[in-house]
Order: sequence, then structure tokens, then C-alpha cells
Amino acid sequence: MVNTTNETKTISKVQMSNKTRTLVEIGMLGAIATVLMLFEFPLPFIAPPFYELDLSEVPVLVGAFALGPAPGAMIELVKVLLNLLINGTATACVGEIANYIIGCSFIIPAALIYSKRKSKKNALIGMIVGTITMTALGCFINAYVLLPTYAAAFGMPIDTIIGMGTAINANIDNIMTFVIIAVAPFNIIKGIVVSLVTMLIYKHISPILKGNR
Repeated sequence: MVNTTNETKTISKVQMSNKTRTLVEIGMLGAIATVLMLFEFPLPFIAPPFYELDLSEVPVLVGAFALGPAPGAMIELVKVLLNLLINGTATACVGEIANYIIGCSFIIPAALIYSKRKSKKNALIGMIVGTITMTALGCFINAYVLLPTYAAAFGMPIDTIIGMGTAINANIDNIMTFVIIAVAPFNIIKGIVVSLVTMLIYKHISPILKGNR
């Protein structure tokens, strides 16, 4: 009985230690993702300049692959909350909620597929599915939430924003062509870039995150 009790206490301590370590890693990866959000660059040949690409989803995806889908969603949450503290406006709040949903639409499908069988093939399939999901949801949210919200916040008609897209591609003449021709390719490129960087660094970082779990 004594031995069983001691073993139970040891297991409990290990589990608590793992939980604490996971929480620390979630916070650390979320902070790194927030810093990476500061380094943005536009894709002027694809979308208007207010769409900027960054690598903040890389640490989120790495964490989701190493720790699981739920911790991945928590890393995404830490990222958007920290960014909201930095850019705390009403418009930023709507934008960060949308960014959280869109980010999770990429991270969670990828991590779920990878968790079923942790192989390079499954990681690749997961990232492809995540990119497709993010692109579809991103188009919907941009068309019905983000673009109307930003137009109202800055006191401009939605046609002004559409005009920014038209300046890049003459085929953009309404909200639907805007999201299909500008937003969709932007998200596809984002998914590809994040996936490539994650594949390059994951093997080097995952052992550190997994530790002695």
C-alpha cells in the first residue's frame, strides 16, 4: 500500500510538472509569435498594402504539432491577446477576434491530422488542409466582417477599399471578386510560407518542447 501511494504521488508530481511546463511553453511561444507579428511585409502584387504577411503562425504551428491542437489554440489566444494589449482599439478588437478564428482554422486541422499519426506525410496533409480551411474562412470573414468593419471605422465607403484592389487587378470590381482574387491568394501564400518554415525548423525545435514527456 505504501509503495502504491508513493508511486501515485510520483505520477501526480510528474503530471503537474508536465502541465506547468506546457503552460510555460504556451506563454513563451505566444510571446514569440507576438514579436513576429511586428515584422510584416506587404504583397503588393497580390493584395492592397493593409494586408501584410508575417510569420507569427510558425511558433503557433510548431507548438500545436509538438503539444497538441488544444495547446496550439491557446498559443494563438496568447498571441492575439498580447497583440490586442499593444494595439488596443475597438477596431483592433474585432480584427484580433477574426485573426484568432482564422489562425485556428489553419492550426487546428493541421495539428489534428498530424496527431493521428506523426509523420512528415501527415504533417504535409495537415498543413494543406489547414491552408484550404484558412483560405475559405478568411474569405468569408473578410467579406462579411473585416472589410465592412474597417470601412465603417475609417469612415469610408466599401467601394474605396474595393478600388484599392482594382488598382492591383482590374478584375476586382466588387466585394466577392476582392476576396477571391486578393484575399484568397494572400492566405494561400501565407499558408505555404508558414508551412515551409515550420517544416524546416520543426525537427530542431520539437525535442526541446517535448522534453521528457
